[in-house]
Amino acid sequence: MKGDIAKIAVLVSGGGTNLQALIDAQEMGIISDGKICLVVSNNRDAFALTRAKNAGIDSAVVCKKDCADQSDFENKIIELLDKNGIDVIVLAGFMSILSEDFTSRYPKRIINVHPSLIPSFCGKGFYGLKVHEEALKKGVKVTGATVHFVNEIPDGGEIIMQKAVDVLPDDTPEVLQKRVMQEAEWIILPMSVQKVCKNLVNA
Repeated sequence: MKGDIAKIAVLVSGGGTNLQALIDAQEMGIISDGKICLVVSNNRDAFALTRAKNAGIDSAVVCKKDCADQSDFENKIIELLDKNGIDVIVLAGFMSILSEDFTSRYPKRIINVHPSLIPSFCGKGFYGLKVHEEALKKGVKVTGATVHFVNEIPDGGEIIMQKAVDVLPDDTPEVLQKRVMQEAEWIILPMSVQKVCKNLVNA
């Protein structure tokens, strides 16, 4: 797709802080080889949808409970991606595991951000605050975030970028979560998206 711009879809479930980081990065020119064209939420009440609207980005809702099964749910998302000519998919706090049927359709085109330094505190069941709770329980002095490609194994795809963040003595899971977002996730997610888009555009 040499010379083009990569079309990005962001899949969300909640507040959309990582989506906001991507929107801001696009406006600042950090993401220059890609453009966010679509936001898909599996939650009708996700504030991320308001963020998309405010930024003038098309959005859609696909709720699992309205679908017959996992395959119906994923097919509805695939339909939206195809219709919008999407090249790159970013999972930004998307609280639904995608099957191998889905991930194998988009090799090295689905990106996820995880709030730890993989391979620590990752895999099935490790998401949201749980990751930071476990890190504090373990007593690690350094944590961080990882951006990786998505395959059929939760948090199992190839790592694109990592950034370390110090754990401080009086951290709570909530305080640590916020620091990891601000000092790692919001920095390396846009940079990784740009890197993947640039590679696609120059392929």
